[in-house]
Amino acid sequence: MVDRNYEALFHHFTQLKVAVVGDVMLDTYWIGHVERISPEAPVPVVAVDKREQRIGGAGNVALNAAALGAEVSLISVLGKDDDGDQLTELLQKNNINTKYLVQSEQRITTNKIRIISRNQHMMRLDTEIVDDMDAIDEERLLYAFENYIAAEDPNVVIFEDYNKGVLTENVIRKMIALCKKQNILTAVDPKRKNFFAYEGVDIYKPNFKEVKDGLNMLTELVNLHVLMDMHILLQDKLKHKVSLITLSEKGVFFQEEDNAAIIPTHIRSVADVSGAGDTVIAIASLVYAASKDAKLMAEIANIAGGLVCEEVGTVAIDKNKLLKECDQLLS
Repeated sequence: MVDRNYEALFHHFTQLKVAVVGDVMLDTYWIGHVERISPEAPVPVVAVDKREQRIGGAGNVALNAAALGAEVSLISVLGKDDDGDQLTELLQKNNINTKYLVQSEQRITTNKIRIISRNQHMMRLDTEIVDDMDAIDEERLLYAFENYIAAEDPNVVIFEDYNKGVLTENVIRKMIALCKKQNILTAVDPKRKNFFAYEGVDIYKPNFKEVKDGLNMLTELVNLHVLMDMHILLQDKLKHKVSLITLSEKGVFFQEEDNAAIIPTHIRSVADVSGAGDTVIAIASLVYAASKDAKLMAEIANIAGGLVCEEVGTVAIDKNKLLKECDQLLS
């Protein structure tokens, strides 16, 4: 094993400026108990004991980057509504800059309401618009992004795509072009709709199923040969620098030029996998921005993704816990 100074690396995170661009959402939890079936229909009546609101989507990526001490700005489009106001307040409480958020008259803020009893999901209610933004909101978002780049000169821009209409092909293309011009590192966690729109991005982080679907591959094999073939096929379309493919319980794969490996997962007590992808892209982006070491990026992101799976719901990474595990597992 290489003897690395993880404490120095983690301190470097505090000197990074990070922008997260994409689909932000509010995660609402109504938590209660069931004592009877409704007399109106054969459904359980959940008596709500408490309500929680958390930051979701691209906001969770920002939350994870901020948890590592980076200076983080979120760039997205919200509705002019109470959910948008509550989400903005939550972001500010978590040291995330909301100056470059755009409020739209045409859209509503995405809110995913989960009804939970005895740690089981009873139902989920989604309020959202998933159509692409119109040209006016596109221009407003691009203007906010250009102002951010000019004012802040960030180290890395992370695109978090949930196919909710904020990251249109036009927005993606123009933002990546501006980052290239300014020599700013870019990373993306893509989804199917815009899977091949991120041409020229530096770090490309899909999961295994997304790559299979995107490339129309039928294989179920997860081995180094198959994954290296995937990297070549992706690179042919995207011209990107680093592939980081998450493999669920099998860990992560990375490739940069001829440097490639599968990093196996560490044994965990998995409680909830939601939000793990957000954590992986956030930590991977910061590690690569600080070190330019693709293997180290994959190793630390792999540990971070596993750690947040031990918690219920979307939670940000615990910096001290992650540092401790890096020292134990990687030194």
